[in-house]
Amino acid sequence: MHDAFPLAAQEILRERFGRDSLIALATLDNGAPCVRTVNALYLDGSFYVITHAQSSKMRQIQLNPAVAVCGDWFTARGTGENLGHILLPENAALADRLRAAFASWYHNGHVCESDPNTVILRLHLRTGVLMNCGTRYDIVFP
Repeated sequence: MHDAFPLAAQEILRERFGRDSLIALATLDNGAPCVRTVNALYLDGSFYVITHAQSSKMRQIQLNPAVAVCGDWFTARGTGENLGHILLPENAALADRLRAAFASWYHNGHVCESDPNTVILRLHLRTGVLMNCGTRYDIVFP
């Protein structure tokens, strides 16, 4: 049984993933699981990833938005959502946070903001399990 989103779990998630974090992201491709490592930033119940709109993960999420993530003693299920081009006015504040979090590699040629296919992927978490110092948190995200 999952509990509400405990304050202690919120703090742990912010501490572990509130910066550039490598997480495993799983999607489905014709019913078969696909997993890859992505750079992500955790903010308020979601992970955010900068990616290309025509990547395999985005094509898979478009057909089936169910996703799962895993990293650093945390697993969760949720849905993926394409928030659109990184330079959209509605993405400005989030894009600034992502640029700051990913500063160590952002401008090394990996991200091309002028490409309209450079998008922000939101991984909206629904349920998760977090382990910390022998304590298990079963979480339902708001």
